[in-house]
Amino acid sequence: MAKYSAKAQEKVGETMHEMKEGKLKSGKSDRKVTNPKQAIAIGLSEARKEGAKVPKKSSSK
Repeated sequence: MAKYSAKAQEKVGETMHEMKEGKLKSGKSDRKVTNPKQAIAIGLSEARKEGAKVPKKSSSK
């Protein structure tokens, strides 16, 4: 199981909340995010940019 920092968990929580309110947008396209997995990915990406402890992205096989 991957270990995430408290900062990363908080960021994912914020993005999930935004998704549930219908305010979370995807990239430059401004489309609403409705998939929870996509919201988590966005939260982890933002946490990485802020310097939080987040495991590396897994490569697709």
